Amino acid sequence: MTAVRYLVDEVDIALAFYVDRLGFSVREDWGAVVVVQRDDLELWLSGPQSSAAKYPMQGNRVVLDVPDLDEALAGFGSSAEIVKSPAGRWAGVVDPAGNLVELFEQP
Repeated sequence: MTAVRYLVDEVDIALAFYVDRLGFSVREDWGAVVVVQRDDLELWLSGPQSSAAKYPMQGNRVVLDVPDLDEALAGFGSSAEIVKSPAGRWAGVVDPAGNLVELFEQP
């Protein structure tokens, strides 16, 4: 699964925009994060209370689902901070152009 995480000011307002105006449907609701989907595009609408908004790796980013986060991070040779959230564990890496990529492991 690949997704895009959008940091939003208010989840309810973002949810209404994407569902009511752009035709997305709700796939998951984790409280501070609501996952919406349209065709093959999945957006994680992450509010200020989400774990993603509270860490230095702030900003919109691609989310890649990985089966083993520790193994995925081993290839980077850096000590990325692993964050635990109600939905799973994640850590951020930066591509050569400086873009954020989130590696996400579901429980």
